[in-house]
Amino acid sequence: MGEKVFYGKGIRRIKKENPELYDSIENLDKNVWNAHALDYRTQKLIAIAISATKPESSSFLKQVSKAKKELDISRDEMMDVLKVVLLTSGMQPFNKALEVVNKLYD
Repeated sequence: MGEKVFYGKGIRRIKKENPELYDSIENLDKNVWNAHALDYRTQKLIAIAISATKPESSSFLKQVSKAKKELDISRDEMMDVLKVVLLTSGMQPFNKALEVVNKLYD
């Protein structure tokens, strides 16, 4: 697992102004990524699929970039994830995510 990075806007301010809340968020993050039945790689692939369905693509870009760098997720694995996105969420999220994958892997 890589370094802790929270992408939500304003999280740095929360860390400074409300450290207890920040600690709660950080503990939630630790608990989510420390599953017992699924390994981190599988969890990351699930997170990528979910973020691909969101209207904005910045979180998807960050998820894929981090997975590619830290976990050596291949283009073939990404395409398997995007097939699931196509089946469950439709052509629009698939196409949006495919553009990001093409940029990162070409």
